[in-house]
Amino acid sequence: MSSLLHRFLSRVARIEPRELPAVLAAFLLFFFVLGSYFAVRPVRETVATILGRERVADLWLYTALFSMLIVPVFGWLVARVRRSVLLPGVYGAVALILAGIGSVLQADGAGVSIGVGAFFYVWISVLNLMLVSVFWSFLLEMFSSDQATRLFGVIAAGGTLGALVGPLTTRLVVNTLGNAGVLYVGTAGFLCAIGCQMALIRIWKRDREGIRAASASASPAAASRADAALGGNPFAGIPIVLRSPYLLGIALFVMLLSAVNTFLYFEQLQIVSDTFPDTTRRTEVFATIDFVVQSLTIVSQLFLTGAIAARFGVGTLLTFVPVLMIGAFLTLAGSHVFAVIAVSLVMRRYGEYAFIRPGREMLWSTMDTETKYKAKSFIDVPVYRAADYVGAQFKTALDAVVSSPSAPALVGAGIAVVWAVCGWQLGRQHDATLRGRPSD
Repeated sequence: MSSLLHRFLSRVARIEPRELPAVLAAFLLFFFVLGSYFAVRPVRETVATILGRERVADLWLYTALFSMLIVPVFGWLVARVRRSVLLPGVYGAVALILAGIGSVLQADGAGVSIGVGAFFYVWISVLNLMLVSVFWSFLLEMFSSDQATRLFGVIAAGGTLGALVGPLTTRLVVNTLGNAGVLYVGTAGFLCAIGCQMALIRIWKRDREGIRAASASASPAAASRADAALGGNPFAGIPIVLRSPYLLGIALFVMLLSAVNTFLYFEQLQIVSDTFPDTTRRTEVFATIDFVVQSLTIVSQLFLTGAIAARFGVGTLLTFVPVLMIGAFLTLAGSHVFAVIAVSLVMRRYGEYAFIRPGREMLWSTMDTETKYKAKSFIDVPVYRAADYVGAQFKTALDAVVSSPSAPALVGAGIAVVWAVCGWQLGRQHDATLRGRPSD
């Protein structure tokens, strides 16, 4: 299995033989992380139906608040714990909590208490962004800028494959194991992620040791220091972002991404509700869109993302989707029908997973280690979730003031224009920085 995957990965991207073990371990790690998350996400949606729409709307605020609280906690841990201990420990903690919630659901039978349901909904919503941020932070430390450009598309495909397998697994086992059993399946997936992370750390340490041995100027303790805790202030990510125009640009890009997603999400809710009165049919429609998106994404991540970044630059990855969204919103303004929203959703989500997410991670490849962990987690989690909440409130207020369905779409198009300009500028700055640096 592993040798077959080795041969396949080496054929779809410019992967050097020495890089294959690290790419394989990272691919599998992302597969288990996102596969486990997407396996348990349907349980979150089921819990949301039990909690009710009004209570879930209130939980969006709590999700934003807890996203802000988790960053200094993670910053404190990064400052004091070696990555070889911290990163597997993160996945272990997630596995324990999932198993604990699963045991509570199993004991409660068909019901779930409001407190447990609310905790699970908020925790899993924060966890999604945090786990992905932590995963990419380590890869950014492990791989050089050139490697990031070539390899991140292929590695991201591991997560997309997990996003396909996870929900399918849930659908196959939920009738037999129940919701509690699905959480146990997620627990098993995160335990597998621990093994993949430990393998990746061993490869990282071996490569660092090889670099140290090849360098006459390197001290014998260099490899050990590489894994040392970062030290410093757990809140350091915030001032690091505020002092850097480049990082402020990344934060703005993320906020605009969230705004476009929020506008499209609420338009989707309205149009799908009007088009399909039957709730079962709505679920089928959403499932079909998910399958199309993930299928297109994994093909592009394997064959296109790295090639586009290497040939045309990161700016192309970051600008392509915003430009498409300008056209999608303008079309939606003139034709407020399901076919338009369906195509727009597929383009937006496919483009985000296949191009924007890998491109966003590449932007961090020239940063120092503290920035990759502390500043990155600040932007990826609380900035993103706060933008979600603000965008939702703004969209609700706009709908209350303006009755025309075309008005929100036109506002969305305007946001997409700013998003495209921001992405292009960030890509140009990143590519210029790479050209001015010696080869990694």
